[in-house]
Amino acid sequence: MEREVNEIAVGLDIGTTKIVAMVGKYNEYGKMEVLGIGKSKSLGVHRGVVNNITQTIQSIQQAIQEAESVSELKITEVTVGIAGQHIRSLQHSDYITRPNADAVIDEDDIEKLCNQVHKLVMLPGEEILHVLPQEYKVDGQAEIKEPVGMYGGRLEANFHVVVGQVTSIRNIGRCVKSAGLELSDVTLEPLASANAVLSQEEKEAGVALIDIGGGTTDLAIFKDGIIRHTAVIPFGGNVITEDIKEGCSIIEKQAELLKIKFGSAWPGENKDNEIVSIPGLRGREPKEITLKNLSKIIHARVVEIIEQVFLEIKNYGHESPKKKLIAGIVLTGGGSQLKHLKQLVEYITGMDTRIGYPNEHLAGNSDSETTSPMYATAVGLVMDGLVHVKKQKKISKKEAVASTQSKRQPETAAIDSDIHIEEEDPRVDLKPRKNILEKWTEKFKEFLDNAE
Repeated sequence: MEREVNEIAVGLDIGTTKIVAMVGKYNEYGKMEVLGIGKSKSLGVHRGVVNNITQTIQSIQQAIQEAESVSELKITEVTVGIAGQHIRSLQHSDYITRPNADAVIDEDDIEKLCNQVHKLVMLPGEEILHVLPQEYKVDGQAEIKEPVGMYGGRLEANFHVVVGQVTSIRNIGRCVKSAGLELSDVTLEPLASANAVLSQEEKEAGVALIDIGGGTTDLAIFKDGIIRHTAVIPFGGNVITEDIKEGCSIIEKQAELLKIKFGSAWPGENKDNEIVSIPGLRGREPKEITLKNLSKIIHARVVEIIEQVFLEIKNYGHESPKKKLIAGIVLTGGGSQLKHLKQLVEYITGMDTRIGYPNEHLAGNSDSETTSPMYATAVGLVMDGLVHVKKQKKISKKEAVASTQSKRQPETAAIDSDIHIEEEDPRVDLKPRKNILEKWTEKFKEFLDNAE
């Protein structure tokens, strides 16, 4: 089965409960078609952070092999998601004074401004992952979305800066490399999930995406189409399972099954006489658990998780009219499948809520498994990977055109070198500007190569 491999991307979601490798490509209608999916139990990851390299490598290889056999493709490069309790974000304002206010602002000025933010002094062991410009100011004129092409001496911007622990990120890179794979791109998981389940209208109106995973709950807030706030809360579905295990004195496997089959976030709906019998261990008597008690245990923990997330939404300032989240909350991730969770979130936050399925960008013939909220991050990572592949193609095409032009016109190139036109920077046309994350990924790859 021959396919053009260039247009295919692979997303690798290294989660706390499962590792998912998803292979996808765009079909003729611009929708994403899933060619194969592989998943394995995640054994070496705790709360989004690798704590056992060997086990994580094995789990990655298992997921990749499954995806390869389903898609009948050889996987060499992956787009990896980064999350975990070490991720935090902060707001920062910075400015540059341009030497020549009579020249228009170009991409280089914005790059210079972004690079300046990268020099921020972080806590020991932390590194800046993303520098996301919010809005710009030119000579005091505020609320500018795109300053390129304007005149001005002082260029200012508000930035959303995402910071993470260097060692945690390097460990993920090490696992991917040791599993025999290349890192094509690195993305923050809440951003990947947001790409998969949110529509552009929601991002414009203002929305909070809550991705409830096994080990962590990720939050991403959008307003006016721009990411405004991100946070990772170190609780997820596994804490609920742990509570059921402790509260009912049963083993983890049984607790997980109970949660999925009979669990509910709303204790009021179960009657007192609804009982589940669980087989005892090695000839012991079976245990009887009332569903009311079960949902009370789940309810207590879910309320705690939602309140933590709501605190982050309040910190962003959603109560002020300008920052109001009109589209409310979108729940995704495996934990969002808990019965009556939507109603509980609406009750606690007073905000409109829906469950986010990653089917908006998927082809119509995708199976129900792929469109489950569990795979939102994986779908988002494949989408990011496909964008990255397209960019790389464009860059190589433009480089090829540039090199042929320079071979053809040596005389004009010599003349051009004497004339300096400030307004038009030829470099901007030849090579698209790499975004901060791409540069960071390159540095990161260099670091990994040196470390070997």
